[in-house]
Amino acid sequence: MDDVCLEKKQHLWAVVAMLKDNPLLLLFLVSAVGYWLGTISIRGTKLGVAAVLFAGLAFGALDPGLKVPEIVIVLGLSIFVYTIGLSSGPGFFSTFQRQGLRDVSFVGITLFISAMLAIAMHLLFGFDAATTAGLLSGSSTNTPSLAGLLDLIDQTAPAERRESTGNSAVIGYSLSYPMGVLGTMLAINVLQRIFRVDYRREERSLEDQFPGREGLSRLSVKITNPAAEETELRHWFQKFNGRLVFGRMERDDQAFLPNMDTRLRVNDRIVLVGNQELLEQAATVLGEALDTELTYDRTVYDMKRIFVSNPRIAGQKIASLNLPEKFSTIITRVQRGDIEMIATGETTLELGDRVLIIARRHDLPALSKFFGNSYESLSHINLLSFGSGMALGLLLGMVTFALPGGFSFRLGFAGGPIIIALILGALRRTGPIVWSLPYSANLTLRQFGLILMLAGIGVRSGHTFLQTILQGGGTTLFLAGTLIATLTAILSLIIGYRLFRIPFSLLTGMVAIQPAVLEHALEKSGNKLPTIGFSMVLPVTLIAKILFVQLLYAILS
Repeated sequence: MDDVCLEKKQHLWAVVAMLKDNPLLLLFLVSAVGYWLGTISIRGTKLGVAAVLFAGLAFGALDPGLKVPEIVIVLGLSIFVYTIGLSSGPGFFSTFQRQGLRDVSFVGITLFISAMLAIAMHLLFGFDAATTAGLLSGSSTNTPSLAGLLDLIDQTAPAERRESTGNSAVIGYSLSYPMGVLGTMLAINVLQRIFRVDYRREERSLEDQFPGREGLSRLSVKITNPAAEETELRHWFQKFNGRLVFGRMERDDQAFLPNMDTRLRVNDRIVLVGNQELLEQAATVLGEALDTELTYDRTVYDMKRIFVSNPRIAGQKIASLNLPEKFSTIITRVQRGDIEMIATGETTLELGDRVLIIARRHDLPALSKFFGNSYESLSHINLLSFGSGMALGLLLGMVTFALPGGFSFRLGFAGGPIIIALILGALRRTGPIVWSLPYSANLTLRQFGLILMLAGIGVRSGHTFLQTILQGGGTTLFLAGTLIATLTAILSLIIGYRLFRIPFSLLTGMVAIQPAVLEHALEKSGNKLPTIGFSMVLPVTLIAKILFVQLLYAILS
């Protein structure tokens, strides 16, 4: 038995020695193992990509000589935050225009609560500044804030203490992260019972405010209501708050595509697009629903989903394309990622969108060419815009800002790229340069950057993490993270629901700071409103948490 154990140890150390000599092999092995671990579901909860960090910690604990080159971590960090900024730019600035004061105030209060709780843990247990800041980052399951914290430590900590200080931050993050997920789920479960939340009633009350977020359907309707005679479609479009799209129409056995000036007549037949409940209401008001769909007859008009891959169209509103002047066509839906939206004149198209078009059959090839319709081109990254944006972000991160009192700071490899990306994402394009990335390319780059960063950070901190656990310090850190995460979630839900009067469905998404928590909120609500709440505050939350964690570290240092 001893010989077998000795042989296994020799094999293990041989593997460790090989990984020490091949950091690139180590990087991808950690990434593969961590990604696999993230797919394992434990009572419906998955760690997701964050499991790469824990895999890195496990590998790093094997030997202090296991390292991933620093440039890999920096590269992953910069790509990750830049792609987040690009996709969040429009939402970040529009948040201040739509209920901005409420949402920003709520985010600020919740972050202040979590920061105060972290300071309380700092004073109670005597943690160092880096560990406390890492606890705040982990309990909020906010990886970009950890990245920003490590970047700040690299800039400000003395050279001889830089690695140990960074390791302390990662340990605080990794030990508080699990309860950042479970504590928020627990708070949602408890408070939805205390508040006796009626999710269905909330969903109905918010339909006018958040249309088109549910699955869209189409319905063929025959106009039989005399009150609809000679009324323009514009009237009905406004009556249903812009939540209906009017498709193909038939009159006296002649098919055509209507516009907002088209006047309805009794016995007209028209295709409506919207959510199922709204379609039933419209059918009742206008006439009666037909058993067969007009769209089955495609001899003259046909429909097709077309990819938006033409850079000249990206960032433009549908109304600005002036399609009715060039073709007899209507865009009824826009699909972006997994979300399908009603198409209106104010809808801004992005690279990677799929538009559902109804047009004359002979116009479809020209429309496909107009929009691009090239899946292959969507897989390409415009290195001119991507490289230029990254370079601008890194340059901004190198600038030193001086503050009163002799304190100075740099935005670093996290702050610089994300600020530039937010601005460029909101602009979408500058002349011929399209700053935004195709949806799929953005997600791929974001995940790749995150994996590089988490794998590198985990391996670098693994040995220190193991020593902390063996010395008995892990229990205290885990307890502190549990208190911060759970109390923050409970207080945030109470304040949001009672003080700000935010519907609980939206509120659960606003506090769902991790994908597993968001999935849990979606399961509890049975609707898409948590996703909307999540997207409403995500840009502000991301930026604010990065700043809060760094500010906390600076104050406690």
